[in-house]
Amino acid sequence: MWLQIIAGAALVIPAGLDLYMPVPEKNPITADKIALGRQLFFDRRLSVDQSISCATCHRPDRAFSDGRPVAIGVMGRVGRRNAPALVNRGYGRAFFWDGRSPSLETQVLAPIVDPNEMGFSVLGAAARVGLSGDEIAFALASYIRSILSGNSGFDRFVNGERSAITDIEHQGLQVFRGKGNCTACHVGPNFTDERTHNTGVAWRTGTLADEGSGKGAFKTPTLREVGRTAPYMHDGTLATLSDVVNFYDGGGSRNPNLDEEIRPLRLTPDEKRALVAFLEALAGELQEGAQAVR
Repeated sequence: MWLQIIAGAALVIPAGLDLYMPVPEKNPITADKIALGRQLFFDRRLSVDQSISCATCHRPDRAFSDGRPVAIGVMGRVGRRNAPALVNRGYGRAFFWDGRSPSLETQVLAPIVDPNEMGFSVLGAAARVGLSGDEIAFALASYIRSILSGNSGFDRFVNGERSAITDIEHQGLQVFRGKGNCTACHVGPNFTDERTHNTGVAWRTGTLADEGSGKGAFKTPTLREVGRTAPYMHDGTLATLSDVVNFYDGGGSRNPNLDEEIRPLRLTPDEKRALVAFLEALAGELQEGAQAVR
């Protein structure tokens, strides 16, 4: 089954993305289901003490991230990882920083039962809102599929509007595709290969602080709206895009399992500034809810 995305005047579909998004046969999408998912996304009853909702860690004004290094759950419990942005995740193939979930339907229930997030049970949450666990999962997954980012300067540029990005942003695009080697992992219209890689971020004083998917590997995040989703990396340890560029320019953090694509780049200060400018040009317009799909 496929979900058709409306390519209206307000939203230019990201270059290279089909107008049709894959949707599981078991969860056909409807406007009513998206609306229910949106309601549940903001519903604090899904957490054990009714203090937080999905939107607590995935704020619409921050491209559905939260601005914290790591997520904060019920009763102030501190999580291990940064809350990733949810834009264009309907096109994703693996979810969570370690890629452990193969579908949105399984992903959306995990925060409910995580003791450092919502700290509840699916049965308990379902009873509170008068739905089954499957109904919660299907509705939340449908809503997340409706969260779309497009109409960025980059999208308009590749669609023929040559003045849509500035000279420095265009220079950054050349660095991104060339000397910066960014497309080794940040590939395709969503700027992610949907795979996990060891960049050395988790390497601390001779050991791994977090195994990720194994041997310190973490999923390549989308760069859509990246200028709005600081701080960065799975643990939120890099505060700015400049910090991220400097990290990769230095070849990451050396460790026995460092990805073979991570190596010193030797970018000039001008190239670094241009690369940051290009990344910021990936900010576009967000749509969510039933108006984004049909």
